[in-house]
Amino acid sequence: MKFTKMQGCGNDYIYINGFDEIVEDPTELAIKMSNRNFGVGSDGLVLILPSINSGDFRMRMFNSDGSESEMCGNAIRCVGKYVYDKGLIQKKIINIETLAGMKILNLTTQDGKVKSVKVDMGEPILEASLIPVISSKYPVKKEQLEVLNKKYEFTCVSMGNPHAVTFVKDVMKFPLEEIGPLVEVASIFPKKTNVEFAQVVDEENINMRVWERGAGETLACGTGACATLVSCVLNGLTNRKATLHLIGGDLMIEWDEKSNHVYMTGPAQTVFEGTWLL
Repeated sequence: MKFTKMQGCGNDYIYINGFDEIVEDPTELAIKMSNRNFGVGSDGLVLILPSINSGDFRMRMFNSDGSESEMCGNAIRCVGKYVYDKGLIQKKIINIETLAGMKILNLTTQDGKVKSVKVDMGEPILEASLIPVISSKYPVKKEQLEVLNKKYEFTCVSMGNPHAVTFVKDVMKFPLEEIGPLVEVASIFPKKTNVEFAQVVDEENINMRVWERGAGETLACGTGACATLVSCVLNGLTNRKATLHLIGGDLMIEWDEKSNHVYMTGPAQTVFEGTWLL
């Protein structure tokens, strides 16, 4: 089975062309291929498939533990690069179907290859029941959660998948590997949650680390960066457009006041291609 390893800000996935290859058990394949000692090594598996609902393509995304997620902002940028660079489409504005709805990608190319991608991530979901999170607040701000005998305040947002954002003084020194997995499975999150730890530098710059649901800490998370920017605006901490500095690189995020849509711009890169022996 042919595959392509790609990354966006260090968030790396294995991409398989579902037009040419048949994956009977993507959960099992994701677990095996994602293993960094016995497999290819990745944060998960992405299948590029024919669209069901009049999009140009459909994306299915599986975490390294085999669980399927609704969306991944870094992965979808790589999908845009994959289909354009390989000549599967010639348009520079394309529609990708996901479990979080249709996403519109605007491709920026250089020398015939995609260099960066701007994604219309849609409107942030702020209703507690739709995120989902068990809370009576709207929006869900300063929701207290006790973890290891310490109280943390979270702002909860869905970008098609659930996120819980908390603000810290020094994100690099924060014990994310201790707190992240406990918040992910906290009882107030019926479908678990992604957890973002954000340090506001100024009104246009935010440092962020992420504990991803089903994958652990990753170098970047596109939907998480969007949820973090929205959370910053809801709490009056930043402008509606800011640069999110993640361990794997930078993402430009804008929450447009007129349309209420969130836009994410960032890089996409092919790492290598190979063949998985079944």
